Amino acid sequence: MKCFGITDKGRIREDNQDCFIIEKCEKKSCFIVALCDGMGGAKAGGLASRLANKTFVSYIFDKLMSRKKVSYPYRQILIDACSEANRVAFDYSQFDDSCKGMGTTIVGGIISENGSGHIINVGDSRAYLISVRHKDIYQITKDHSLVEDLVEFGAITKEQARTHPQKNVITRAVGSEAEVNADYFEFNLQNSDVLLLCSDGLSNIVSDLEMLDYAVEYGEPELLCRALMDKALNRGASDNVTVVAVTR
Repeated sequence: MKCFGITDKGRIREDNQDCFIIEKCEKKSCFIVALCDGMGGAKAGGLASRLANKTFVSYIFDKLMSRKKVSYPYRQILIDACSEANRVAFDYSQFDDSCKGMGTTIVGGIISENGSGHIINVGDSRAYLISVRHKDIYQITKDHSLVEDLVEFGAITKEQARTHPQKNVITRAVGSEAEVNADYFEFNLQNSDVLLLCSDGLSNIVSDLEMLDYAVEYGEPELLCRALMDKALNRGASDNVTVVAVTR
Protein backbone atom coordinates (compact mmCIF):
# COMPACT_ATOMS: atom_id res chain seq x y z
CA MET A 1 0.00 0.00 0.00
CA LYS A 2 0.99 3.59 -0.58
CA CYS A 3 -0.17 6.69 1.28
CA PHE A 4 0.20 10.43 0.82
CA GLY A 5 -1.44 13.53 2.25
CA ILE A 6 -1.30 17.27 1.68
CA THR A 7 -2.86 20.31 3.34
CA ASP A 8 -3.04 24.02 2.47
CA LYS A 9 -4.63 27.05 4.11
CA GLY A 10 -6.27 27.99 0.81
CA ARG A 11 -6.45 31.33 -0.96
CA ILE A 12 -8.38 33.33 1.65
CA ARG A 13 -7.88 31.97 5.19
CA GLU A 14 -4.90 33.27 7.17
CA ASP A 15 -4.54 30.09 9.23
CA ASN A 16 -4.84 26.39 8.54
CA GLN A 17 -7.15 24.61 10.99
CA ASP A 18 -6.92 21.34 9.07
CA CYS A 19 -4.40 18.63 9.87
CA PHE A 20 -3.75 15.00 9.03
CA ILE A 21 -1.60 12.10 10.23
CA ILE A 22 -0.44 8.98 8.41
CA GLU A 23 1.15 6.37 10.68
CA LYS A 24 2.39 2.93 9.68
CA CYS A 25 2.05 0.08 12.19
CA GLU A 26 4.46 -2.66 11.13
CA LYS A 27 3.27 -5.03 13.85
CA LYS A 28 -0.25 -5.20 12.42
CA SER A 29 0.73 -4.58 8.77
CA CYS A 30 -1.54 -1.57 8.48
CA PHE A 31 -1.74 2.18 8.16
CA ILE A 32 -3.49 4.49 10.60
CA VAL A 33 -4.82 7.61 8.89
CA ALA A 34 -6.76 10.55 10.28
CA LEU A 35 -7.87 13.96 9.06
CA CYS A 36 -9.36 16.79 11.14
CA ASP A 37 -10.91 20.15 10.26
CA GLY A 38 -11.08 22.51 13.24
CA MET A 39 -13.71 25.08 14.13
CA GLY A 40 -13.98 27.87 16.69
CA GLY A 41 -11.60 30.61 15.60
CA ALA A 42 -8.04 30.40 14.30
CA LYS A 43 -6.39 29.51 17.59
CA ALA A 44 -9.11 27.27 19.01
CA GLY A 45 -10.01 25.46 15.80
CA GLY A 46 -6.42 24.65 14.95
CA LEU A 47 -5.74 23.51 18.49
CA ALA A 48 -8.83 21.29 18.57
CA SER A 49 -7.91 19.57 15.31
CA ARG A 50 -4.29 18.96 16.36
CA LEU A 51 -5.22 17.68 19.81
CA ALA A 52 -7.93 15.37 18.48
CA ASN A 53 -5.82 14.07 15.62
CA LYS A 54 -2.78 13.24 17.73
CA THR A 55 -4.86 11.68 20.50
CA PHE A 56 -6.89 9.59 18.06
CA VAL A 57 -3.89 8.17 16.21
CA SER A 58 -1.80 7.66 19.36
CA TYR A 59 -4.62 5.77 21.07
CA ILE A 60 -5.04 3.42 18.09
CA PHE A 61 -1.29 2.87 17.71
CA ASP A 62 -0.91 2.04 21.41
CA LYS A 63 -3.76 -0.47 21.26
CA LEU A 64 -2.34 -2.16 18.18
CA MET A 65 1.13 -2.34 19.76
CA SER A 66 -0.10 -3.60 23.12
CA ARG A 67 1.55 -6.77 24.42
CA LYS A 68 -1.62 -7.85 26.20
CA LYS A 69 -3.14 -11.06 24.90
CA VAL A 70 -6.58 -9.44 24.73
CA SER A 71 -7.50 -8.67 21.12
CA TYR A 72 -9.81 -5.70 20.64
CA PRO A 73 -12.03 -5.47 17.55
CA TYR A 74 -11.08 -2.56 15.32
CA ARG A 75 -14.55 -1.08 15.68
CA GLN A 76 -14.16 -0.75 19.43
CA ILE A 77 -10.65 0.64 19.11
CA LEU A 78 -11.81 3.38 16.74
CA ILE A 79 -14.88 4.32 18.77
CA ASP A 80 -12.81 4.46 21.96
CA ALA A 81 -10.07 6.46 20.20
CA CYS A 82 -12.64 9.03 19.08
CA SER A 83 -14.07 9.25 22.60
CA GLU A 84 -10.58 9.82 24.00
CA ALA A 85 -9.88 12.50 21.39
CA ASN A 86 -13.16 14.17 22.33
CA ARG A 87 -12.31 14.05 26.03
CA VAL A 88 -8.88 15.64 25.54
CA ALA A 89 -10.19 18.46 23.34
CA PHE A 90 -13.25 19.13 25.51
CA ASP A 91 -11.27 19.13 28.78
CA TYR A 92 -8.77 21.60 27.32
CA SER A 93 -11.55 23.97 26.29
CA GLN A 94 -12.88 24.06 29.84
CA PHE A 95 -9.87 25.83 31.38
CA ASP A 96 -9.03 28.25 28.56
CA ASP A 97 -11.70 30.89 27.84
CA SER A 98 -10.29 31.55 24.37
CA CYS A 99 -10.98 27.91 23.50
CA LYS A 100 -14.59 27.71 24.69
CA GLY A 101 -16.77 25.97 22.13
CA MET A 102 -13.89 24.76 20.00
CA GLY A 103 -14.30 21.55 18.08
CA THR A 104 -13.21 19.60 15.04
CA THR A 105 -14.39 17.12 12.50
CA ILE A 106 -12.57 13.83 12.23
CA VAL A 107 -12.42 11.06 9.68
CA GLY A 108 -9.94 8.25 9.96
CA GLY A 109 -9.18 4.69 10.82
CA ILE A 110 -7.18 1.57 10.02
CA ILE A 111 -6.40 0.19 6.58
CA SER A 112 -4.72 -3.21 6.55
CA GLU A 113 -2.30 -4.48 3.92
CA ASN A 114 -4.88 -7.14 2.98
CA GLY A 115 -7.30 -4.37 2.00
CA SER A 116 -9.71 -4.46 4.93
CA GLY A 117 -10.65 -0.95 6.01
CA HIS A 118 -12.23 0.44 9.17
CA ILE A 119 -13.28 4.09 9.34
CA ILE A 120 -15.08 6.41 11.77
CA ASN A 121 -16.26 9.96 11.19
CA VAL A 122 -17.72 12.92 13.05
CA GLY A 123 -18.71 16.05 11.14
CA ASP A 124 -18.45 16.65 7.39
CA SER A 125 -14.92 15.55 6.53
CA ARG A 126 -15.34 12.64 4.17
CA ALA A 127 -14.00 9.24 3.16
CA TYR A 128 -14.48 8.02 -0.42
CA LEU A 129 -13.82 4.60 -1.93
CA ILE A 130 -12.77 4.90 -5.56
CA SER A 131 -12.62 1.93 -7.93
CA VAL A 132 -10.27 2.84 -10.75
CA ARG A 133 -11.00 -0.40 -12.60
CA HIS A 134 -14.77 0.12 -12.58
CA LYS A 135 -14.56 3.93 -12.74
CA ASP A 136 -16.82 4.33 -9.75
CA ILE A 137 -16.74 6.53 -6.63
CA TYR A 138 -18.66 5.91 -3.42
CA GLN A 139 -18.88 8.15 -0.36
CA ILE A 140 -18.28 5.82 2.58
CA THR A 141 -19.08 8.30 5.33
CA LYS A 142 -22.22 10.34 5.90
CA ASP A 143 -21.92 14.05 6.66
CA HIS A 144 -23.16 15.23 10.04
CA SER A 145 -24.37 18.55 8.71
CA LEU A 146 -27.48 20.68 8.41
CA VAL A 147 -27.63 20.38 4.63
CA GLU A 148 -27.24 16.59 4.78
CA ASP A 149 -30.26 16.46 7.10
CA LEU A 150 -32.20 18.66 4.68
CA VAL A 151 -31.27 16.37 1.77
CA GLU A 152 -32.33 13.31 3.76
CA PHE A 153 -35.68 14.92 4.58
CA GLY A 154 -36.19 15.79 0.91
CA ALA A 155 -36.17 19.55 1.53
CA ILE A 156 -33.29 20.17 -0.90
CA THR A 157 -31.38 18.20 -3.53
CA LYS A 158 -27.74 17.11 -3.43
CA GLU A 159 -26.92 19.78 -6.01
CA GLN A 160 -28.68 22.49 -3.99
CA ALA A 161 -26.73 21.37 -0.92
CA ARG A 162 -23.44 22.24 -2.64
CA THR A 163 -24.35 25.95 -2.81
CA HIS A 164 -26.60 26.22 0.24
CA PRO A 165 -25.72 29.25 2.44
CA GLN A 166 -25.53 26.98 5.52
CA LYS A 167 -23.52 24.20 3.90
CA ASN A 168 -20.74 24.59 6.50
CA VAL A 169 -22.98 24.10 9.54
CA ILE A 170 -22.17 20.73 11.14
CA THR A 171 -24.37 18.92 13.64
CA ARG A 172 -21.63 16.92 15.39
CA ALA A 173 -18.07 17.80 16.33
CA VAL A 174 -15.26 16.34 18.41
CA GLY A 175 -14.52 18.43 21.51
CA SER A 176 -17.55 20.71 21.51
CA GLU A 177 -19.45 18.63 24.08
CA ALA A 178 -18.56 16.19 26.84
CA GLU A 179 -19.55 13.19 24.71
CA VAL A 180 -19.67 12.50 21.01
CA ASN A 181 -21.13 9.78 18.78
CA ALA A 182 -19.03 8.60 15.86
CA ASP A 183 -20.26 6.57 12.90
CA TYR A 184 -18.34 3.43 11.98
CA PHE A 185 -17.89 1.88 8.53
CA GLU A 186 -16.12 -1.12 7.03
CA PHE A 187 -14.95 -1.53 3.45
CA ASN A 188 -12.53 -3.53 1.34
CA LEU A 189 -9.75 -1.94 -0.71
CA GLN A 190 -9.15 -3.99 -3.86
CA ASN A 191 -6.01 -3.75 -5.99
CA SER A 192 -5.78 -0.31 -7.64
CA ASP A 193 -8.61 1.07 -5.47
CA VAL A 194 -8.19 4.42 -3.73
CA LEU A 195 -9.31 5.46 -0.27
CA LEU A 196 -9.63 9.24 -0.32
CA LEU A 197 -10.06 11.35 2.83
CA CYS A 198 -10.76 15.06 2.49
CA SER A 199 -11.96 18.13 4.35
CA ASP A 200 -14.92 20.13 3.05
CA GLY A 201 -12.45 22.61 1.59
CA LEU A 202 -12.02 20.07 -1.20
CA SER A 203 -15.46 18.46 -1.41
CA ASN A 204 -17.25 21.83 -1.53
CA ILE A 205 -15.53 22.87 -4.76
CA VAL A 206 -14.37 19.64 -6.42
CA SER A 207 -17.18 17.26 -7.36
CA ASP A 208 -17.20 13.52 -6.73
CA LEU A 209 -16.97 12.83 -10.47
CA GLU A 210 -13.95 15.12 -10.77
CA MET A 211 -12.27 13.23 -7.92
CA LEU A 212 -12.98 10.00 -9.80
CA ASP A 213 -11.55 11.37 -13.04
CA TYR A 214 -8.37 12.46 -11.28
CA ALA A 215 -8.02 9.08 -9.54
CA VAL A 216 -8.27 7.33 -12.92
CA GLU A 217 -5.72 9.71 -14.44
CA TYR A 218 -3.20 9.75 -11.59
CA GLY A 219 -2.26 6.33 -10.23
CA GLU A 220 0.13 7.45 -7.50
CA PRO A 221 -1.28 8.87 -4.23
CA GLU A 222 1.07 11.85 -4.28
CA LEU A 223 0.20 12.77 -7.86
CA LEU A 224 -3.52 12.42 -7.12
CA CYS A 225 -3.39 14.54 -3.96
CA ARG A 226 -1.34 17.28 -5.60
CA ALA A 227 -3.62 17.36 -8.65
CA LEU A 228 -6.72 17.68 -6.48
CA MET A 229 -5.07 20.38 -4.37
CA ASP A 230 -4.12 22.34 -7.49
CA LYS A 231 -7.72 22.06 -8.71
CA ALA A 232 -9.06 23.44 -5.43
CA LEU A 233 -6.55 26.29 -5.28
CA ASN A 234 -7.18 27.24 -8.89
CA ARG A 235 -10.87 27.56 -8.06
CA GLY A 236 -10.23 30.02 -5.26
CA ALA A 237 -10.12 27.67 -2.22
CA SER A 238 -11.97 29.91 0.21
CA ASP A 239 -11.41 27.34 2.99
CA ASN A 240 -8.50 25.20 4.19
CA VAL A 241 -8.02 22.16 1.97
CA THR A 242 -6.71 18.74 3.00
CA VAL A 243 -6.63 15.47 1.09
CA VAL A 244 -5.16 12.06 1.94
CA ALA A 245 -5.01 9.11 -0.46
CA VAL A 246 -4.33 5.43 0.21
CA THR A 247 -3.87 3.02 -2.70
CA ARG A 248 -3.38 -0.73 -2.87
